[in-house]
Amino acid sequence: MTNQSNSRDVWVFIEQEEGLVADVSLELLAKGQELARTLGSQVCGLLYGYQLGDLPEKLIHHGADRVLWADHPELAMYRTLPYARVTTELVQGRRPYIFLVGATAIGRDLAPRVASAVRAGLTADCTDLQIGDYEAKREKQLYSDLLYQIRPAFGGNLIATIINPTMHPQMATVREGVMRRQEPDVTRQGAIEKIEPNFDDKDMVLKILSRETRESKVNLRDAAIIVAGGGGVASESAFELIRELAHVLGGEVGASRAAVDAGFISREHQVGQTGTTVRPRLYIAAGISGAVQHRAGMDESAKIVAINTDPAAPIFQIAHYKIVGDLNEVIPMMIRALREKAK
Repeated sequence: MTNQSNSRDVWVFIEQEEGLVADVSLELLAKGQELARTLGSQVCGLLYGYQLGDLPEKLIHHGADRVLWADHPELAMYRTLPYARVTTELVQGRRPYIFLVGATAIGRDLAPRVASAVRAGLTADCTDLQIGDYEAKREKQLYSDLLYQIRPAFGGNLIATIINPTMHPQMATVREGVMRRQEPDVTRQGAIEKIEPNFDDKDMVLKILSRETRESKVNLRDAAIIVAGGGGVASESAFELIRELAHVLGGEVGASRAAVDAGFISREHQVGQTGTTVRPRLYIAAGISGAVQHRAGMDESAKIVAINTDPAAPIFQIAHYKIVGDLNEVIPMMIRALREKAK
């Protein structure tokens, strides 16, 4: 069975909390514009919430050509069933060509439900998206303008390109930080369409009685300088060197998965395929071997300095500056030099 799209439009689910749009949604609007230009189509943002003011207009400024806006008290905070109901009905009724969702906790909950309901394929945790063709040799059929859904596979050791020729929309969740967002253009014009959601009693079985939030003190994504430690740091106490160097440089502390799994530092500091994707001006990798999973999260840093005792460490393949040595000796020298320069 095929389920072809009525249009060639690219839809983006807009994740927001109290009027603040998730970075990944803005990144997907920019990527959606790129895909839509190739397809000769438009970008549509799906925005749900309650009393969001001029947020729909701001999404137009960030790249949406149209915003489908459901404004309802029951959508004020994310709940699976109401959000899935609205999204499924919109997708079934309008059948977009491509539907993109951020690979956040909310996106990973919402996207599979919608994909299952509309009988569409879904590729999770994509790191790149492109438009291309596919020739099915057995069927002797050429499929044009498919979404190439590109993601790491087998623990990051392979890069898989996944296509879905016949079931639309072509759906993907995309990791935060892997796409570049564009600066808002306040002169952009677009259409805003109010949607009246229809809920069933079954959609309201879950009630939110209270809510407690905790603000993270770590902001790797926006950091201009990151000093990251890996398994080679060897202990939690030795990680104080990483923290001290980051403090002297005015940067954030990062870590590889090996350091996090060893208990040297909390997971919110993790950089890489299963952590945060970063693009700082300066990334110092100390005691990090440079497995492909870690490099996937930081290889677009403007300048990379690697410190490792192994001259054949994979991290040196992408480093701009390479220091072969013991981080316990190298980092104190760097700290002393920086403090002397600051005098």
